[in-house]
Amino acid sequence: MLDLRPYYTLVEDCVRSLGIDPHTCRGQNPGQWDMKKGSAQVWIDVFVSQHNPTYGYFQTMAPICQVPLVNQMEFFKEALETNHTLYGVAFTVFKGWLYLKMIREVHGLDRDEVLAMLNRTGTYADEYDDHFKNKYFGNQNQPPKPSW
Repeated sequence: MLDLRPYYTLVEDCVRSLGIDPHTCRGQNPGQWDMKKGSAQVWIDVFVSQHNPTYGYFQTMAPICQVPLVNQMEFFKEALETNHTLYGVAFTVFKGWLYLKMIREVHGLDRDEVLAMLNRTGTYADEYDDHFKNKYFGNQNQPPKPSW
């Protein structure tokens, strides 16, 4: 089985460089972190493939909003068309939620790529969570939360 500990260290070093204590955003399981970028939540996962334990993955994922019960065709069309304008990140739907997601193998992963993935996912999520929530669910203002 692949040893993911060096990648945990890499991620935590990158989180720390953003001015966040990685211990405060660790998830329930090793290889999981949860951070904020503006109004958006960004989940970070380093994990081994269920199909082949010699392959590891680094993933950033941000929940955007639930899939609305009305105007679904417009909602999905907008998400899909927006994908064309994004760089390296894409909308995906899972269990009734719209997410932004990036994933890659851990092999060859370096500090610059971890930071780029965190920043890209966080920046797009912070922009699009408000847009989709306001457009499809009405304005749901919440007080700003500290972020990087």
